Amino acid sequence: MTASAGDLLRTTTGALAPDPEANAFVPLVESGEASPRALARLALEQRWVIPADRRSFEHLARRADPAPAAFFTTLATGEELAARHLTAFARGCGVTGERARTYVPLAGCQAYPAYVSWLALVANFSAWGGYCARIAAGLRTHYGFTDESCAFFDFFAAPAPELDRQATEAVQAGLDTGTLDPDSAHTYGTLLQRYERMFWETVGQSD
Repeated sequence: MTASAGDLLRTTTGALAPDPEANAFVPLVESGEASPRALARLALEQRWVIPADRRSFEHLARRADPAPAAFFTTLATGEELAARHLTAFARGCGVTGERARTYVPLAGCQAYPAYVSWLALVANFSAWGGYCARIAAGLRTHYGFTDESCAFFDFFAAPAPELDRQATEAVQAGLDTGTLDPDSAHTYGTLLQRYERMFWETVGQSD
């Protein structure tokens, strides 16, 4: 039974592997060419994304059967930890409390969290984790960020075998109960991929 869920996750993830040319912002951080203003924008936008994702996962956990509920609960807990690390990254970017309070988020960055509840089961976490690893490396090499300031990205870049296991069990439960349509997984995943691309394009927009 698990093999079918595993196969669906592998084929969906493989089909939705990001185009190396689709994200122009991450290479700029890797090479040290991203502006400090763009890095601050990333921190400020994530201050809106992280709590929105947490609320979505908590909502899904309350409504889901046991296996998916465990998966969503783990995701919600991870967002809480990420929020703590994000504070250090924002501080490293020079974001003050006043700036954070008055910042107006950009629509292009907030389309993804607005739809995360709908698309959660087919989210491509591996792509996000890979981006985070590259950003962390660039921040340390070219911007002088400390381990504390990079912890937000290190957290998402780290392997998460327990989360992978829970994701497989959640997908299998969806397949077994008929609440997850394999034919729809690629469509939903493609939408999520496009929203994520919109996020990076907006973060890296010209100042």
